[in-house]
Amino acid sequence: MSMASLLGSSSASIFASRSLSSPSSNPSLPPISSTSVQSTGKRFFGGIGIRTRKARSNKFHVAVTNVATDINSVGQAQEVAAKESQRPVYPFAAIVGQDEMKLCLLLNVIDPKIGGVMIMGDRGTGKSTTVRSLVDLLPEIQVVAGDPYNSDPEDPESMGVDVRERIMKGEKFPVVTSKITMVDLPLGATEDRVCGTIDIEKALTEGVKAFEPGLLAKANRGILYVDEVNLLDDHLVDVLLDSAASGWNTVEREGISISHPARFILIGSGNPEEGELRPQLLDRFGMHAQVGTVRDAELRVKIVEERARFDKNPKDFRESYKAEQEKLQSQISSARSGLSSVQMDQDLKVKISKVCAELNVDGLRGDIVTNRAAKALAALKGRDKVTAEDIATVIPNCLRHRLRKDPLESIDSGLLVIEKFYEVFT
Repeated sequence: MSMASLLGSSSASIFASRSLSSPSSNPSLPPISSTSVQSTGKRFFGGIGIRTRKARSNKFHVAVTNVATDINSVGQAQEVAAKESQRPVYPFAAIVGQDEMKLCLLLNVIDPKIGGVMIMGDRGTGKSTTVRSLVDLLPEIQVVAGDPYNSDPEDPESMGVDVRERIMKGEKFPVVTSKITMVDLPLGATEDRVCGTIDIEKALTEGVKAFEPGLLAKANRGILYVDEVNLLDDHLVDVLLDSAASGWNTVEREGISISHPARFILIGSGNPEEGELRPQLLDRFGMHAQVGTVRDAELRVKIVEERARFDKNPKDFRESYKAEQEKLQSQISSARSGLSSVQMDQDLKVKISKVCAELNVDGLRGDIVTNRAAKALAALKGRDKVTAEDIATVIPNCLRHRLRKDPLESIDSGLLVIEKFYEVFT
């Protein structure tokens, strides 16, 4: 299905195609000081015993810093070469059907403050393929060159502590343009790898305590994707909850206290048959998309044929969708630049909140996300004013996972939201 047909379809057709089934506050940043300690035997870094050489002065100097391993031109060249050698990803424009999932992903790219997407559906329905295909469409952003946290040179809330302090002193930083990054969070990742830990190499070679940023630092101002998120260990869920709530990651390791920005679009996917997601984490996802298996035989054949073409010659297949991909990139770029000018009538805002209230949605996150998603959809369609149809399209995805579950209720929660919408808006 083309993007034009996706955006031009009426709310009724979008409903028919369904499967029918916050500003963060900056935490106080503890001061970082240098210290020196006596050492003639073993030192312990991250639980690993390290025997240090005894210095002539009989002292081992330890400087506490918040700087990661240096980013040099050689490392950047190796990274570029690695990307070029990787197998090309499946084009987003080539995904057949699954309009609800695709629309939710696009709206989050346009407005990252929506809060991410939770994608639940049957196995083998293209959830991971669709999410990873989003990489080609991600826009470029301005970042401080060489900064491990992808600091925004204009926004203090998205800057690392070191960069912000030096900018306040009047220092100038080189600024580069880079694509928004997508970071995969494996199920077997350790907490140290996710949050960051002590840089053992610097401890051994230079005798300093240095912080090595983890996946949350790399995902700042980007996308953090967790496949099979409902199988994620509880201790990693706690880490994600903390970062998603505050927008900052605080690490306390071996006498080091570091805080850095961790504002990311959280995208998760999973199969509901394999287990439920913790309600605290589920509420952190801005939107919820349900994915069902395609039942139409001809459509299934088309999907199989397209996948076979891609597997046979990925580069030629991607080239055949180049024009559609570029059109999508242009639409996203225009929507991001025009998002701030999109307006919504007060009457529509009141009706959105009325729907949330009558559905007994806990908290106000549902109201906020619905407003943001409707504005992002209007911007994607090239308009500067939200209509009731925009709200009708996004409100089931924004509220269905926030409703209290009734074990005796057989109707799908998305249908409950639609029914209440028509009751309030008509």
